[in-house]
Amino acid sequence: MTADDGAVLCDDGLRRTPWGAAPGMMRDYYDAEWGLPVSGESAHFERLSLEGFQAGLSWATILRKRDAFRELFVDFDADRVAEFGAGDVERLMGDARIIRNRAKIEATIGNARATIALRDEGGLEAFLWSFKPAATPRPATMADVPTTSPESVALSKALRKKGFRFVGPTTMFALMEALGIVDTHVLGSHCRGASGVWES
Repeated sequence: MTADDGAVLCDDGLRRTPWGAAPGMMRDYYDAEWGLPVSGESAHFERLSLEGFQAGLSWATILRKRDAFRELFVDFDADRVAEFGAGDVERLMGDARIIRNRAKIEATIGNARATIALRDEGGLEAFLWSFKPAATPRPATMADVPTTSPESVALSKALRKKGFRFVGPTTMFALMEALGIVDTHVLGSHCRGASGVWES
């Protein structure tokens, strides 16, 4: 059942944002990972990469394939991915365990090189977090959750200038949500404020 505040009362007695309400993979991700900060370059590069692969697809599709992505992109070690060449692209294109989109695969390799270049400016993690807004959305319902923000537009433009691809404003807003840079858990969710970045 959906409460007036938009949160769904689940079978375990907890309220969640509707997309994370059903038992299973998506609920587990919602409770344990989504909206929580991570640490280190590889973790941020992974999330940026997977959001890029997700463009036009459901997040559930990416989540099912995440282990294979981690294996084939060597745990999103930017130094190693940056060394991938044409043969690696063909190898990845032939592996049905991931999204076989040549443009996205080539963008991920290019983004690894751009990530390395960012180290001279403090690194990818600091760069992404430098676009943290002064305030976070406070959605009562899913209809109140934005899909972009001035900060995600600015982040998208800044990353493109640094040579990144598949980093549009909507994709970057989703990344900001996933990392806890913004908190878009609906107000009634038990995960609201869980990141420690924002008050509930």
